[in-house]
Amino acid sequence: MRAEATPPAADPGPEPGPAAGPGTEPAADPAAGPGPGPATEPGPGTEPAAGPGTGPATEPGPGTEPTAGPGTEPAAGPGPGTDAAPGPGPRALARQRRRRAAARFWRAFRTHRSGLVGLAVLVLFALVALTAPLTVGSDVSSVTDAPGRPLQGPSGAFPLGADRYGRNLLGLVVWGSRVSLLVGLLAAVLSVAIGALVGITAGHFRGAWATVLMRVTDWFLVMPTLVLAIALATVLSRSLGTVVLAIGVTSWPTTARLVRAQTLAVESRPYIERARALGGGHWHVMSRHVLPNVMPLVLAQTTLMVSTSILSEATLAFLGLGDPSVVSWGGLLQDAREAGAVSSGDWWYLVPPGIAIAVVALAFTLCGRAVESVLNPRLGVKS
Repeated sequence: MRAEATPPAADPGPEPGPAAGPGTEPAADPAAGPGPGPATEPGPGTEPAAGPGTGPATEPGPGTEPTAGPGTEPAAGPGPGTDAAPGPGPRALARQRRRRAAARFWRAFRTHRSGLVGLAVLVLFALVALTAPLTVGSDVSSVTDAPGRPLQGPSGAFPLGADRYGRNLLGLVVWGSRVSLLVGLLAAVLSVAIGALVGITAGHFRGAWATVLMRVTDWFLVMPTLVLAIALATVLSRSLGTVVLAIGVTSWPTTARLVRAQTLAVESRPYIERARALGGGHWHVMSRHVLPNVMPLVLAQTTLMVSTSILSEATLAFLGLGDPSVVSWGGLLQDAREAGAVSSGDWWYLVPPGIAIAVVALAFTLCGRAVESVLNPRLGVKS
């Protein structure tokens, strides 16, 4: 049987010496070379020698703050006795929120190409209308000082021809944009204001009052808007104010229906109940809570109503119910009809004002659809 090799016994090494008592120095290691002598304490006025690789210690100069090392806590803030910098006030915060909301709206609006096209067209027509007194002058509508011949065709002097009085038709179209755009905007604002007032009131107050308001709204809905506008324009005096009133008073029911539905949805939210529990009255709830939430819908409806109002103004002027002393696109069409431009083939008398009405109405519609899609993303309209 083969014997197993036993490992050699470990060397126990040197025996430990006696424990060093108090005041005794440890014995030097004999393996170490001749080391330095006993450490001497620095005498008075001498600085301790710096170790290898370290520079002389410098004290922070006046005005300098010591650098915080790792693991140190940051300096404490101002104590209770110090005054902190005042923050922005409520009005400044409200302005900041409005600016941020406007920036978000513009970023979302820029994604709609059709809305941008409509906005560019509207800006162009607005500039044309505002600069009309400088570009064509107010004497362009003068009948006695007409520079051309009646029903003169397009030429270098008259790019769009002349009307039945010999007036420059291009200047008349430019000057008529002022009246058509003004009447369309004012009538749309009046219509939306009436509809918003009726809709918020009917949605906030329940019972007999809301029932009466909605029955009146239904009556206006079933009646033809153009017929009512013609009736009002016939009874009242022929002026721009009459046209604005006739259009605004007869075209508000659609807005009232939409605003009432939105008001009912807003009033069912919990914060309306909290406002009432805290003592908020009817006016406080409607003006501070309901109205800001229905304003996006009102804005979109206003943009859409402008095109309808411009078409209604052109219709009333074409029927001879507008103000005969002012020049508008509808009035130009009415003059062309009376002059027999349709039967005689004078297309330049009919086409320019008709194209202007169609382009502006389409531009407002495109802008209105884009605004409606931005303010109400649930519609999912992307163009």
